Amino acid sequence: MIVTSLLSACATVGSERVVGVCPPVVEYDAGFQARAAEEVQALSKGSAVVEMLRDYAVMREQARVCLLP
Repeated sequence: MIVTSLLSACATVGSERVVGVCPPVVEYDAGFQARAAEEVQALSKGSAVVEMLRDYAVMREQARVCLLP
C-alpha cells in the first residue's frame, strides 16, 4: 500500500497554484511502476531511499498542481 501511494504520488499538498515555470511531470507506464514497486519492497526497513521517494511524490504532486489552469 505504501509503495502504491509513493509511486502514484498521491501526496497531500496545498491547493495554492504556484506562480512561475512549472516543471514537467514524467508519466510512467504500469509495467515500469510495477517493477519500481518490487524494487522498493526489496529495500530494507527504514531505507533512506523510501524517504526520498516520499519527498519525490510530494514534488510530483506540486508540479501537477502548478500545471492546472
